Amino acid sequence: MKAAVFREIGREPSKLLKIEDIETPKIKPNEVLVRIESAAYNYDDLWALYGYPIKVPMPHISGSDAAGTVMEVGEDVTKFQTGDRVVIHPNLSCRVCNACNSGREYDCDDRLVWGYQTGPLWGGFSQYTHMPDTNLVKIPDNLSFKEAAAIAMVGMTSWHMLVGRAKIQPRQTVLVMGGASGIGMAAIQIAKIFNCTVIATAGSKEKIEKCYSLGADFVVNHRLDDWDRKIREITKRAGIDVVIEHIGKTHFPIEIRLLRKGGTLVSTGATTGYDSTIDLRYLFFKGINILGSTQGTKAELEEVVYWTSKGKIKPLIDTILPFGHVAKGLEMMKNGSHFGKILLAPQKI
Repeated sequence: MKAAVFREIGREPSKLLKIEDIETPKIKPNEVLVRIESAAYNYDDLWALYGYPIKVPMPHISGSDAAGTVMEVGEDVTKFQTGDRVVIHPNLSCRVCNACNSGREYDCDDRLVWGYQTGPLWGGFSQYTHMPDTNLVKIPDNLSFKEAAAIAMVGMTSWHMLVGRAKIQPRQTVLVMGGASGIGMAAIQIAKIFNCTVIATAGSKEKIEKCYSLGADFVVNHRLDDWDRKIREITKRAGIDVVIEHIGKTHFPIEIRLLRKGGTLVSTGATTGYDSTIDLRYLFFKGINILGSTQGTKAELEEVVYWTSKGKIKPLIDTILPFGHVAKGLEMMKNGSHFGKILLAPQKI
């Protein structure tokens, strides 16, 4: 089979990433062989190439978002059969520790993000992959492989932030920072499923319009100096119930101040830097909650697949690349020259 492989770290995808012929995986009794029909790019694919913030197993195949067709099942597999259409849950965990048995597989000490921390040569940017049957979710016939790959990671992460961590309730006011990002686009739509008022932020006219098209009730340009004042005007100074945060250093302290008493901020990233500060008086006087969040559970991925199949969550796809142009997708991620998910078609060279 063919796979996109890099054997050393660096900052130039086109020089480091090569399509190679490698052996098709041989599955274990509890595993399934999946022919990958569509894979989606994430920032961890760039981080893997950079060797930051962690070094990855070498030689490396990236790709944590993928959907495809079951081609072979191990002798112990009973819930899947050849021909099933599946999307991959990329959170590999032990399934037997206290965290896993409590429904918190994302807190497992042995957790690995498939396609990022796994290998050598085990990720989604390949024509075939092997996965434990516990890491597969069936997708309905009305959901395409492209849609499933495009929504899996960002949808699951956003669902976990809003529902799993923040416990959102109808009629709450939700502030989605970076509403035009993958996380943001999914979060807007999930919050509307729960009948929340959504205020999104975006940094350009085009992105502002896209946030409105996804269902945001209000959109504010977070690049303006007075962006927080505009949000206070929208809420009539009542404050925000839930903030979805992944921007980091530049906006984090202001987001804290925007929360109402008892409000919650959920963080899953720090694009502009991680060394932020907060005024602790807001923490104890207003009784606010600051929660961390990473990935999500298989059950949460199943919820996202369900709501996407019902048309309540719509994946946004920017570009679909043939396998031979795999490096171009990383260059687009690097330059931010895309709007929506970038997909890879491993079966089309």
